Amino acid sequence: MTYREANVPGFGADTMARPLTGNEAMARGVWEAGVKVAAAYPGTPSTEILESVATYPASDITAQWAVNEKVSLDVAIGAALSGVRAMSAMKHVGLNVASDSLMSQTYIGVHAGLVLIVCDDPGIHSSQNEQDTRLFARLANAPILEPSDAQEAHDFVKIAYDISEEFDTPVIVRSTTRLSHTRSSVTVGPRVEVEPKGFVGNPQKTVSIPANARRAHPKLIEREEKLKAFFAASPLTQVDEGTTTYGIVTHGTPYLYVKEVAPDAKVLKLAASYPLAEETVKAFAASVDRLLVVEELEPVIEESIKALGIPCEGKVFFPRVGELSPEIVKAGLAAAGLAEAPAEPPSYDINPVVRPPVLCAGCPHTASYMALRAVDGRVAGDIGCYTLAAVEPLRSIDTTICMGASIANAVGMAMAGTNKEPIIATIGDSTFLHSGIPPLIDAVYNKADITVIILDNKITAMTGGQHHPGTGHTLRGEKTHQVSYIDICKAAGVEWVRKVDPYDVGTLYRTIREATEYKGVSVVISERPCVLDPVRIKGQPLKVNPEGCVACQSCMNLGCPAITWSDQFYEGHRKVQIDAASCIGCTLCAQLCPSDCIQPVNA
Repeated sequence: MTYREANVPGFGADTMARPLTGNEAMARGVWEAGVKVAAAYPGTPSTEILESVATYPASDITAQWAVNEKVSLDVAIGAALSGVRAMSAMKHVGLNVASDSLMSQTYIGVHAGLVLIVCDDPGIHSSQNEQDTRLFARLANAPILEPSDAQEAHDFVKIAYDISEEFDTPVIVRSTTRLSHTRSSVTVGPRVEVEPKGFVGNPQKTVSIPANARRAHPKLIEREEKLKAFFAASPLTQVDEGTTTYGIVTHGTPYLYVKEVAPDAKVLKLAASYPLAEETVKAFAASVDRLLVVEELEPVIEESIKALGIPCEGKVFFPRVGELSPEIVKAGLAAAGLAEAPAEPPSYDINPVVRPPVLCAGCPHTASYMALRAVDGRVAGDIGCYTLAAVEPLRSIDTTICMGASIANAVGMAMAGTNKEPIIATIGDSTFLHSGIPPLIDAVYNKADITVIILDNKITAMTGGQHHPGTGHTLRGEKTHQVSYIDICKAAGVEWVRKVDPYDVGTLYRTIREATEYKGVSVVISERPCVLDPVRIKGQPLKVNPEGCVACQSCMNLGCPAITWSDQFYEGHRKVQIDAASCIGCTLCAQLCPSDCIQPVNA
């Protein structure tokens, strides 16, 4: 009998196979585990988890977007302490935001099951770094499960709730971009209804004051030892027999790469890198002549094994940066003298066309950054589609640190004094609600001389178009209260606030110029819906009259993908043309054109 047949509730009864991504599989596991409350803030590669949860009946599970990851975890904590199973999902950098709550909750424990699904991004496909969540798990003393494929992603989520309740602890399930977005067959089962436990008043447990925390910390250390024993005895920790010349300790997705390139090796697959199943590791190490560790990203397992006094090799052969792959694992084994060096791929001297990332055709952010280039200020940027304004052709952002940092960065620049003024912070609508309000209050309180541009495109665009409190709709599309950015800014003490349509280029330029001339904190709300979300916006496309084009190329500064070079020239300079299929008719190029040669297609 397999582990699933023996241990997964409902397996064999009303089960079926479905093609699911890792994120969809984890969402299914959440629903099957009887979870009642799920909350998240969107962030690639984790976004689709809560979106998938929301496809299940609202009568089964409450699914809601939170304004940031800490709020989502706090919602889940409140639900768990009230006696129902709860889940919070986020990407790896989102755990930075939620970590304050996690660090305390591991001391407090849980009443009903509490699981955090955290998706890392090795290779930095869509993030500002590639930090390793396993380090956070060790810091917080929270057990972390690491599935290797979509089936395990589904199963491990369900198992995480059992572990959470048995050991009175939050549990992290760690995914990566490769697992989250790869689709495979997953055997699913029915939902298991879990009887709500109700809230149990116990302030000595649930109120984290120093006296209570001092009593809780030794219990946390004791729990760690119990979890080590649990994982050592659990069939989740898997040994694949093979040659004893060398053995490989691995985890998660790298396990699949190891099995592909070293099918004859003896392999220890850890379901959890923390707490480490120490006795299992010791026995495995004693059974092989040489021990290697293949893990992604940091040497978490390797260092833990070395701390046990067991010689092993890992990052000397396998990189600490970037996403692993079968080719990289094979190259590492070859460097260790355990495999033939991979053959060099043939060279075909292919020179791909350079395609730098650009904003969408008609993106309302484009005009805002053109206007910022005109005032030639120091611009602190933030996280969103608009971060692309850091590169050509818009090239108008000087810094981007993390979610919500732009306003406070601008305050620091103003206080320090710079060799360039005015000082401007740009921030998207969802990011402003996520973590931009406190620094705006700080800016007013400390009398900073800065301008804040809130880029309100009415959606969380970069992660695929999710609602937030500024859209007036919930995750399930229900109408709700829509916050007013003007009211928020005025409540924070901002006296100079203006709203402008970025498609009205003249008014936009004038408004931003006036804002930067104001002494104190000024706010411009650049409001225009995203051209793609929630529905694609398309108006009358435009065309270039080639006879009238003087090849000034002013429109090319927009970086619009609908505008390309033509094969005609004017006084040695190349003229432009517009792809009608890509153009959405925003008219920004027409407003910039000095020769009035850009007109509607039907004109």
